[in-house]
Amino acid sequence: MKIYIGHATSFDFHNELYTIIRDSEIHQQHEIILPHEKSNEQFSSKVLFQSGCDLMIAEVSWPSTGLGIELGWADMYRIPIVCIYRKGSKVSGALTAVSQYFLEYENPSDIPQVVSTYLAERAPVFGELSD
Repeated sequence: MKIYIGHATSFDFHNELYTIIRDSEIHQQHEIILPHEKSNEQFSSKVLFQSGCDLMIAEVSWPSTGLGIELGWADMYRIPIVCIYRKGSKVSGALTAVSQYFLEYENPSDIPQVVSTYLAERAPVFGELSD
């Protein structure tokens, strides 16, 4: 499964998101796209969504206009969206317009388990969407 990880840039996403995902089984089992892993340049997520992506995981603990635009594109191209957020974050209610799936985590180290559990439970549904 090709999974795009969207996020705000106003937190330490390299250590609190990228490293944790890269060191997890999720990375071994799926093609993970981390848009700012090698550069802080704008990433062309719209082109990715047009050419094919199976799932977008959006870290929504921090507000971000850029992430909002990406969520709109993913929704427009019918890419399923899962929102993850840190416990205690104020998550925008507007996100329910693009996703019905919201996963809470307490510590960044919990992200792989929360996402893996969700993917295992939803895998047949995602397979149906990509056919």
